[in-house]
Amino acid sequence: MMIGRVKTALIIIVFLLISIFVLKPLYTVDETEQAVVLEWGVNPVKVSKDAGLHMKLPSPFQSVIKFEKRLLQYDAQPREIITKDKKTLILDNYARWRIGDPIKFLQTVKNENGAQTRIDDIVYSELRVETASHDQSDVIAQQRESIMKKVTERCNEKAKEYGIEIVDVRIKRADLPQENEQSVFQRMVAERERQAKKYRSEGESEATRLRAEADKESRIIISEAYRKAQIIKGEGDASTIKIYGDAYNRDPDFYSFLRTLETYDKSLGEKTTGVFSTDSEVFKLFENKDLKE
Repeated sequence: MMIGRVKTALIIIVFLLISIFVLKPLYTVDETEQAVVLEWGVNPVKVSKDAGLHMKLPSPFQSVIKFEKRLLQYDAQPREIITKDKKTLILDNYARWRIGDPIKFLQTVKNENGAQTRIDDIVYSELRVETASHDQSDVIAQQRESIMKKVTERCNEKAKEYGIEIVDVRIKRADLPQENEQSVFQRMVAERERQAKKYRSEGESEATRLRAEADKESRIIISEAYRKAQIIKGEGDASTIKIYGDAYNRDPDFYSFLRTLETYDKSLGEKTTGVFSTDSEVFKLFENKDLKE
């Protein structure tokens, strides 16, 4: 009796093991994955996005197909676009995307290769439309951020019908066609030279203005100094004349005598010998009685 029970238990255990390893009713989902359960390998019936152990009906009733849950990257080949000002640019762009709806993704594009092809069509189409409404300079530098934001939003809207979520679209490089690079380079050189000449001309004009102002201020300062010097000199001359006048009024004869001596002193040098007659003016001065006293 006991042996029969043991045999039965062993049979059940063996059946369960066969069911687990052959029929596979259990499946695991990694943290980086999401799974779609298919009925008869065709009809999707369930999506498992949580990591861990999950159950399904044994094969072949139900099967599991897994997709990435992480961000994926699409890197396009460089291609030409035409801007609003009829300039040609070669854009090298990329996009970051993820599988948002696994069931819709499986039904429309099947796998990542199919998704890459669809994303390529969507992104290139939207880039052409958006860049066609902007000038070359806007695409290269001035408005690139806003352009990429609009392209990302429109691409994401179109990609939703394929179960794809486009997170970001970016331009890695925006180059000119090879045949246009030299002419553009020459234009850039000419523009820089024109700006340099403009700056030099403005600098020379400013320097001339500053020199003129400095010369004007210098002349004003010199003129004011000369005016003050003349006033001081005039005041000095007036004081001198007044002093001389006061001295003359006190003693006209003595004043005349001193002035005459000063005249001879200035006229005759230290080594000059003068010979005067007794009737000369010099002797007459010494003959003055008032002076002798």
